Amino acid sequence: MTQKYDAVIIGGGHNGLVCAFYLARAGMKVRIVERRDVVGGAAVTEEFHPGFRNSVASYTVSLLQPKVIADMRLADHGYRVIERPISNFLPQEDGGYLKLGGGLERTQAEFARFSEHDAAVLPDYYDMLEGVADVLRDLALKSPPNVGEGLKTLFDGARQGMGLARLTLSQQRDVLDLFVKSARTFLDSWFESEAVKAAFGFDAVVGNYASPDTPGSAYVLLHHVFGEVNGKKGAWGHSVGGMGKITQIMAKVCREHGVEISLESPVSRVLADGGKVAGVRLESGEEVIADRVISNVGPKLLYERMFDESDLQPEFKRRIKGFKAGSGTFRMNVALSELPKFTCLPEAGEHHQSGIIIAPTLDYMDEAFLDAKRYGWSKKPIVEMLIPSTVDDSLAPEGQHVASLFCQQFAPELPNGRDWDAEEGKAADTIIDTVEAYAPGFRASILGRQILSPKGLERKFGLVGGDIMHGNMSLDQLWSARPVLGNGSYRGPLKGLYMCGAGTHPGGGVTGAPGHNCAQEVLADRSFLGRLRRVHQ
Repeated sequence: MTQKYDAVIIGGGHNGLVCAFYLARAGMKVRIVERRDVVGGAAVTEEFHPGFRNSVASYTVSLLQPKVIADMRLADHGYRVIERPISNFLPQEDGGYLKLGGGLERTQAEFARFSEHDAAVLPDYYDMLEGVADVLRDLALKSPPNVGEGLKTLFDGARQGMGLARLTLSQQRDVLDLFVKSARTFLDSWFESEAVKAAFGFDAVVGNYASPDTPGSAYVLLHHVFGEVNGKKGAWGHSVGGMGKITQIMAKVCREHGVEISLESPVSRVLADGGKVAGVRLESGEEVIADRVISNVGPKLLYERMFDESDLQPEFKRRIKGFKAGSGTFRMNVALSELPKFTCLPEAGEHHQSGIIIAPTLDYMDEAFLDAKRYGWSKKPIVEMLIPSTVDDSLAPEGQHVASLFCQQFAPELPNGRDWDAEEGKAADTIIDTVEAYAPGFRASILGRQILSPKGLERKFGLVGGDIMHGNMSLDQLWSARPVLGNGSYRGPLKGLYMCGAGTHPGGGVTGAPGHNCAQEVLADRSFLGRLRRVHQ
């Protein structure tokens, strides 16, 4: 006898697990179907070289919503995050370095080595950023108003806009600046040191295939300061056991609430009939019948590869075709015989426990993007290195280390018909050469490496174009317009179809917010009052 589910969720990434938890807790019968042999999506820990384990794609913690952590009681099951002693360490081309973090006074003293002016304005800059971030944090766990729903759209928009309305005129100007300006233009209005601007500007290109001169790139900078670690706003840290520890705990909690999780169960088609979904067909031929289909995969993957042509309206298909995806990201994990010795700071220290950023100026970041546009990848790429084994001895043999290399800018598709499978080794060598220039001996210390080009990220994790955000975080693809205006409240264009992944508000990162918000909308639609509300919109 065929089982019928209240909901089937496509993809066992962290947002799918979060969504499943809330639905199951409310009494719904939920099944997750996951293509890979492990849950977690891009937040997984795997052995990539004998004796060496690491977070394969997603690699650091800050944005995971405190409400999700508390509701799922993750800490009771072993969730633990170690905060970085300083946020970031930036070697400079002249042989110097800059450290960011470790407290306001310490950061001011560091900035004063580059600019007394920048040290003096830093408190005001932090206050400005926090003022805006607090408003947007409040919006993160709220569904955007869905355009096209009449008075409800107006009421929802007005209600969510109250936080912005309460800001002072100066703060409202800051919001406008952050949403529409380039990172360079925004940072130029605050700081004078190129090193200081680079320290903040790096966040504007994380997962963003763009230059710091691209209008709107300032918002991506803001997106990465929403989070917190252990109650400290804006802090970043390492999940003990890697990012996969988080999603394994989430899966355990889901199963305790009755969620069925099917691994090695790739979806070939979403089943639809008469404008309503009926379930999914797996590549094995099995049909999973459900009243609701909830997608944790990106909009491009869902709508361009999992539907029959006749199931979607031409206008909607055209909009999805125009949805921009491709974050310019290249990921490597390397096994090391020893810690890297940076020319500017060769001895072991707190900088090895921070984000090590090789991107000394905004001009460097701009040139990296221009190289990628011209040649396919940067001759001098932007590299963030984390060495989690400095705080987590479960990842590498004693005395040895693992490092995550998160790199930008690498074109989602190479020019002139070239293929990433043939070129990724050369690109990886370019990345290692870049680190070697700042830490001589790095190449010789590498015992093994795992390479994931944009194509590799798509093949392994289903990230179309290697996009870690499931779609560009540009102004035209945010809030109610994520992924498409009129489908911005986690509901797809067919009855019973929902979206819970990073291609919805508030976007990418390991936040759990899309999964949480989608579940609330599903539960609202399921209730009598919720259905009544939508009938009379």
